Formats: sequence, C-alpha cells, structure tokens
Amino acid sequence: MIVTYGFNATLTAKPHMGDRLVDLLLTGLNEGNPGASEHCVVYLVSRSASDPDVVHITEGWTSEEDHHRIFAGKAAQAIVAQIDELLAKESEYTDYVPVRGKAAAF
Repeated sequence: MIVTYGFNATLTAKPHMGDRLVDLLLTGLNEGNPGASEHCVVYLVSRSASDPDVVHITEGWTSEEDHHRIFAGKAAQAIVAQIDELLAKESEYTDYVPVRGKAAAF
C-alpha cells in the first residue's frame, strides 16, 4: 500500500506519565484500533532520548480521508479521550505528504 498522507505528533505527558502514554498509544495497534487498520501503513511510537515524558508518534495512511474516517470511530475516540487525560500541554502536529522512504518491521 502507498502512503499518501501522514503526520508526526509530539505529545508531552504530565510528569512521570510517559510510560502510561506510551502504553496507551501502543494499544492503537491492537485489533479493532486505528493502527491495526489496513489503511494505516505506518504507526511508530518513539520516546525522547532526553525527556521520558515526551513521546512522538508517526503515522502514515493510504489517504487523509481514510485517516479522518477511522479516527471518527468509537475505538479511536476512546483512545484519544484517554490520551487527553495524560497530557501536560497541547500536542504539536506536523502533517506531511510522504515522497519516498523505507519502513521495516520491528
């Protein structure tokens, strides 16, 4: 599948809540959740090397429409609601249109 839409997000958890935030974001890969969708081609959760409460997520989707449709669903909205409770401040998003690259399984 080809990625035509994606974004990076930087999320800052409340102090000492970084582990919970990472765990919650990784549930997005569970069956029935957004990262498990056939339309989600890239779902990468990373941590800041210098601050364990700063978490980055990179997502790549088959289309922007697919992303919005799936994130409007109950499973995604339940995760988003839980994420909001863990954040110390507003998340920073950068959207992009992928050109070319490489992804390998973890």
